[in-house]
Amino acid sequence: MEEYPDKEEPLPVDVPIDGVLDLHTFQPREVKDLLPEYLRACREKDILEVRVIHGKGTGMLRETVYAILKRMPEIASFRLADETAGGWGATIVGLRPKG
Repeated sequence: MEEYPDKEEPLPVDVPIDGVLDLHTFQPREVKDLLPEYLRACREKDILEVRVIHGKGTGMLRETVYAILKRMPEIASFRLADETAGGWGATIVGLRPKG
């Protein structure tokens, strides 16, 4: 039987840097650090359009995502996705190129 030192602390999740970030698998408190780190990693790989899936729900997670995006100088634009990319459950983020 495998034991974990702190059952409250989730195990690290390996997130592929592919331009799609699904926030459903993360705790809301993790988004504050995760989203900027993920977007910076995409930018480093020259992935300049990213789809952030926050779900429809009550809209609180979307508002958190938007508050973070508004503070990041690397962000060129962001908008709700169209129906083929998740509608109002996802946001398309445009990143400024490096350099």
